[in-house]
Amino acid sequence: MRIIPAIDIIEGKCVRLSKGDYNTRKIYNENPLEVARAFEAHGIEYLHLVDLDGAKSSHIVNYKVLEQIASQTRLKIDFGGGLKSDEDLRVAFESGARQVTGGSIAVKDRETFLGWLKQYGPGKIILGADVLPGETGEKIAISGWQENSSIDLNPFVQEYRKEGIEYVICTDISKDGMLKGPAFDLYAKMLENIKGVKLIASGGISAFEELPRLKELGCEGTIIGKAIYEGNISLKELEQYIIAQ
Repeated sequence: MRIIPAIDIIEGKCVRLSKGDYNTRKIYNENPLEVARAFEAHGIEYLHLVDLDGAKSSHIVNYKVLEQIASQTRLKIDFGGGLKSDEDLRVAFESGARQVTGGSIAVKDRETFLGWLKQYGPGKIILGADVLPGETGEKIAISGWQENSSIDLNPFVQEYRKEGIEYVICTDISKDGMLKGPAFDLYAKMLENIKGVKLIASGGISAFEELPRLKELGCEGTIIGKAIYEGNISLKELEQYIIAQ
């Protein structure tokens, strides 16, 4: 299982939010490159880089941060946040992204998203499936989690699997940044119902012990954010886990 630390960017700084609420932002480092280099120094190969300004603006904003990290580390970066046009994708890939994540675009403009999948291939395009569980089930959330939809998670992902999507990042928004553990049951259900999906768990990771459980479920990767920044999981622990796999 791939270990993928997250760097979320607002105004060029490394921040974290709780449940996607921009008012809860906490700045952890004003130099994202410094954070990325620390990850790399501990044997980490992957990075989940999110342009939160882009998510709010509906176009790529912090591509210079992407360019800086991609050119000064060997990290394989998946980049997301506000990617809405062919031009946004071009800028992201030219700035050094190995993969890009499309969430809202996959809901609001299916044709454009499928065009990206056809042009770049399933190894380059990740489906972002962010959900807010409620009384009516797991519904997809969009627009930087500021907007809910009536779309059910599993059928949404299954439809894109039929179109060739392989990688899916699924975030349970109710758990994101809360350090109360990931959505094990949600992921188990997805992996049972959606054959062949490369599922990347995101949101709520709070302790090292949760990682083997996610691997056992069959997750292809897991994104870890606040648990690293708050010291719940050390980079040394992650380094040893990566070596032991």
